[in-house]
Amino acid sequence: MQLKQLIAIAVIAISIYACKEDNSAEVDLEKEQAEIVEEEKILEFGFDIKNYRVKRDTIKSGDSFGEIMQRNNIGYPNIFQIAEVTKDTFDIRKLHPGRPYTLLYSKESEKDSLPSPSTFIYQPNQEEYVVIGLKDSIHAYKSRKPITYVEKTATGIIESSISKTLEDKGLSQRLAYKMADEIYAWTIDFRRLQKGDRFKVIYTDKYIDDTIYAGIQNVKAAYFEHNGDSLYAFQFETDSIHNIRDYFNEEAKNLRRAFLKAPVQFSRISSRYNLKRRIAHYGYRIKAHRGTDFAAPNGTPILATASGTVTRSGYGTGNGKFVKIRHNATYETQYLHMSRRKVKVGEFVKQGDVIGYVGSTGSSSGNHVCYRFWKNGKEVDPFKQKLPEAKPISDSLKVKYLEHIKPIKQQLDNIFFLEAQPKETENTITEDPIL
Repeated sequence: MQLKQLIAIAVIAISIYACKEDNSAEVDLEKEQAEIVEEEKILEFGFDIKNYRVKRDTIKSGDSFGEIMQRNNIGYPNIFQIAEVTKDTFDIRKLHPGRPYTLLYSKESEKDSLPSPSTFIYQPNQEEYVVIGLKDSIHAYKSRKPITYVEKTATGIIESSISKTLEDKGLSQRLAYKMADEIYAWTIDFRRLQKGDRFKVIYTDKYIDDTIYAGIQNVKAAYFEHNGDSLYAFQFETDSIHNIRDYFNEEAKNLRRAFLKAPVQFSRISSRYNLKRRIAHYGYRIKAHRGTDFAAPNGTPILATASGTVTRSGYGTGNGKFVKIRHNATYETQYLHMSRRKVKVGEFVKQGDVIGYVGSTGSSSGNHVCYRFWKNGKEVDPFKQKLPEAKPISDSLKVKYLEHIKPIKQQLDNIFFLEAQPKETENTITEDPIL
């Protein structure tokens, strides 16, 4: 009898367990189905696009926010209210031609004879966007798309030029600029590279929304063999207050000078510093030229050749639009004939920062920047000066720097030459959107 009872209890227990298993399977199935539904969402700008009718367009020349709204069946009283409510978040007057915008309509609006959008989304640049709610609860906020940084490595062997080597490998020409103008500007003349020179580089590519390539964000380290020399370069932050980063070699020596060679990239010198220059326009009379002219297309960015504080930013009859920077007690620089200035008096600028754009304002015969250089209050020819090296690493930071570069140098040394394509590493960082 006891045996029969035990068997009955066992059967009941197995049945209960089986039911639990079945229930668990059902729960798992439901969870799986819910996850599938979740995956089917198509999110853009934080909205599930499947729930809306979507209209995309770009700002046309002459377009205004009011005209766009009116074309989409929102009347002027509502437009005025939207402008008032959202003015502290976004100035609706600042819509730039060529920039995209998106209008979202509720699915129910399909039944309306004159449907009006519920949301207006404007993209002032690739990363940022502005959302304006147009219906009962009028509101506005700014946000940005998620940014992903992917660390990559690349190598190359020079056959003719750095540009050709990068092109053959399918690499960005931005790497050539980074190496030639930012890292090795004072140690390698890239116009005189030799066949067989070779390089390795560790850099970071930037992606918006994981799909839109936004270019090279940064070069972490590089190695270049040129003329029998092995030249390492490691980026290191020396001033966290002003976010100043320099490139140093394996012995912590700064690779750059205190001043860039030129205030514009890929330009040519059209007129040098010359105190005995004769000008045909003035009957070949001597008219001193105390600057160096760099010819470049209109709108070319003008760079601060060294870090410092803007002391003047204005307009002069002869100078046109200009900017003057004091770098320290000894040196000042000035940049003339700009089409547009980008900095104000009192602003601190870092070496390489854009301070304006090439133009032909003032007394100028063509698009160029006249670069003037002061030493101890006297205008001099910068190309005849023995310019100082950039600020070295402080003793307190040197130990930290040497520890910092150990694993990076090992990473560089372990990269083999003749890679056919840039190699992606696992170091991927995603920035969450900031609401």
